[in-house]
Order: sequence, then structure tokens, then C-alpha cells
Amino acid sequence: MTFKTTLKSAVAGLALIAGAQAAFADGHGEITVGYFLEWPMPFQFAKETGMYDEALGVKVNWVSFDTGTAMSAAMASGDVQMSVSQGIPPFVVATSAGQDLQVLDVAVSYADNDNCVVAAALEIDKDSAGELAGKKVAVPLGTAAHYGFLKQMEHFGVSLDSLEVVDMAPAEGEAALSQGAVDMACGWGGALRRMTNSGNVLLTGAEKTALGILVFDATTGPTSYVAENADQVAAFLSVTAAANAMWADEANQAKMLPVIAKDAGMTEDDAASTLSTFVFPTVEEQLSGAWLGGNAATFMKGVADVFVAAKSIDAAKASYEDNVNAGPLGQ
Repeated sequence: MTFKTTLKSAVAGLALIAGAQAAFADGHGEITVGYFLEWPMPFQFAKETGMYDEALGVKVNWVSFDTGTAMSAAMASGDVQMSVSQGIPPFVVATSAGQDLQVLDVAVSYADNDNCVVAAALEIDKDSAGELAGKKVAVPLGTAAHYGFLKQMEHFGVSLDSLEVVDMAPAEGEAALSQGAVDMACGWGGALRRMTNSGNVLLTGAEKTALGILVFDATTGPTSYVAENADQVAAFLSVTAAANAMWADEANQAKMLPVIAKDAGMTEDDAASTLSTFVFPTVEEQLSGAWLGGNAATFMKGVADVFVAAKSIDAAKASYEDNVNAGPLGQ
């Protein structure tokens, strides 16, 4: 049995029933899904080998984004039906402003792959972080990196009013840091990896996690779209879960890595390095109280409250429970 046939077998029983599948295809024909470049994940193997198209019975178009806030805007406009690996902070920013979105799965947990880097010339570390006062910082506002930045500054007692914060996508922040235009830059993925060539992180992933600074992304979609296409969404999430399960078996990684790396726009070595910092929870883990079964909504409320305190958003919702929908994942 070929490797591709193995993956086909893994997702075959998870596709839509024929009647519903045909009805959706006749009415829509295709969907568009957002994702990130330089953010290698197992789903990209399924993406590139046509497994999503086969399981859903429609053509799945893919469009890359620089930030999760751009994903929210695309879903609001109807240009994108789902987004893979949208950061929770940009999701919270959008839903707090009234956009009706839902978290559908836990795409990845990555405490070591989202951080802030201080310019090496400043020689500032966690023991001297107070010296950041008065410095210029590049932060992609409304993203996971923004939330992590706010929590780290709170931990170190650095007043936000003492900083000049500039809104920059990670790649822009990396360039500014390397050129000496900013003193610190925050981001993720390939941009973060390149940032470390120009400086150092203040806290490791483990240190951030110990402080309660969680970092995870989700597959998200508009509530109305999910309600109208629950079976299709369930099939999509099942393909993702099957790809994650295959990656978890190290025997498959040598065959999957080249495909994932190429689609992510990375070398195999860089993709492997990034993937080594990622955790892909199983469906059972995602459905537990630690994630979608309770803690995810509580965490969202915490993120929103931090953003309100930082005056990044006007107000938080009383609860984000209606923005978590584990139904399709549990089918």
C-alpha cells in the first residue's frame, strides 16, 4: 500500500455523506481556506496531495496571509470560509468587536515559536528587562505575538506608556530589527527564527508557559458558515486530524517533510526545526477540559481582558463560550 493510499484510507470514513456532499458541490463548487507561509504543519501534506478536495468533494482553494487579523477580515468579507492556525488573540480581537466567528479545533500549540527578540547591541535580558523603557518595539498588533508582548511587559513591570510601539507584521519587524530601526521585535515562524540572528529572547517558551502565557492557534470559521455546512467542516477537521496522526508516527515524517517544507516556502532543515517546537494535540485532547471542553473559552476571556487593560480593544465579551464549537470536531 502506498503512503498516499494510507492517508486516503485514514480519511475515507470521515468524508461527507454522498447526498450532502453533492448538494454542497452543486451549490458552491469550491471553498477558500486561509493559512500561513513559513508555518509548517502536517495539514500541508494533505493539502498538497489533494486529500481535502477528495474528502470534501469540492475544490479547496488556499490563500496565504501575513497575520491572523487579515484572516479575520477575509472571513468577514466572505472571501475565506475557514482559516487554519489563526492565532487566538486576533480571533479574540475580532469576536470582541462583534464578528461572529468560532474556534473549531486546536491547530497547534507553540510556546517556543512566538516571541519577542531584543537587539543584541542592547545586551538586555530577563534580568535587565527594565531597561526596555523608552525603546522602540515592532509588534504585529492584535496577534498572539502582541498578547505575549503585553504579558511579558506586565511580568517585567515595563510600562507600555514608556515604549514606542509600532505595528509591523513579523517579516517587517525582523527587517527593522536587523537594520537597527527598532530595539525589539515580536513575531513567529521564519521571521522569529531570523530575528534571533539579531538578538535574544527575554523568556523561553517554558518560562512563558510557567507564567500562564499560553500560545496556540485554532482552525476558525464564521458561525453562519459552520452552521450551514457542519458536515463539510467536520470532514475538513478530520483530514487535518488524520494528517496530524500520521506526522506523530515518526516513520512517516521523512515522506511528509519535503512536501510540507515546499508548501511552507522553507528548506527542509528550517521546516524540521520549526516543527520540532510544535505540539499537535489529538482530537481526544482537544475535546478535553484542558482545551475546547472549557479552558479555551476561559483563556479567550483572559486575553480579551488583557487587551482591554492595554487599551487595544474597547471592551471584552462577558463570555467566549459561544465562540467555541467542538461539535464538528467530535463528529
